Amino acid sequence: MAGLNSSAEEQRKEGAYLANEEEAEKLKNVMWDETGHRLPNTVAISPQKLAEAAGFTIPDDRKFIAVTGGGMEGVGKEHFFSSEKLTTLLTLFKYEGEFQNALDMMQAIFNVGGKGHSCGIYSWDDDHINRLGMCAPVSRIMVRQPNNRGNSGSSTNGMPPTSSMGCGTWGGNIVSENITLKRYMNTTWVARPLPEDMPSNEELFGEFNKPDMDVE
Repeated sequence: MAGLNSSAEEQRKEGAYLANEEEAEKLKNVMWDETGHRLPNTVAISPQKLAEAAGFTIPDDRKFIAVTGGGMEGVGKEHFFSSEKLTTLLTLFKYEGEFQNALDMMQAIFNVGGKGHSCGIYSWDDDHINRLGMCAPVSRIMVRQPNNRGNSGSSTNGMPPTSSMGCGTWGGNIVSENITLKRYMNTTWVARPLPEDMPSNEELFGEFNKPDMDVE
């Protein structure tokens, strides 16, 4: 999934093979069955092998295949390329106009799948970064860095090193953090009585405080 807005030439420089509509249809047929279930024989294979399985060839120097998902009209459970690919294929979604349109598209893609995991943004605009952080249903957002490396923890981003990532209640998990050794250790809390240090109801609730609200 991506919201890349770069030119086709720049994509090729990065190793992309840009599939045409006919090739994209062939890829869809070997990646999913008619109900949208992912077919295992094209999972985690090279782009050359993926193209071969679909019935066409690509140059040996291509690192991945890219297909165009269009705009918002190409997102949904009925649009298989907007779901998880699990192979060397990238879907390019392009937004136009206000940045809010990109955020709307991002949320629509996560409604298809992947909630809780991660997303990335290649931007220097703090307003865009903050707005993404406020509305993306994910546990980690990588800014100007590869997701696969950044998510797993790095000395340059402060994320805890891990190979297992919690996805919070978005993804049906109990935690939303990177799972580290601490999560595998049993901890016993021995709780002794402490002097009570609590603000009064008047301090907590101000004008909304009612004398009889603290009923024991």
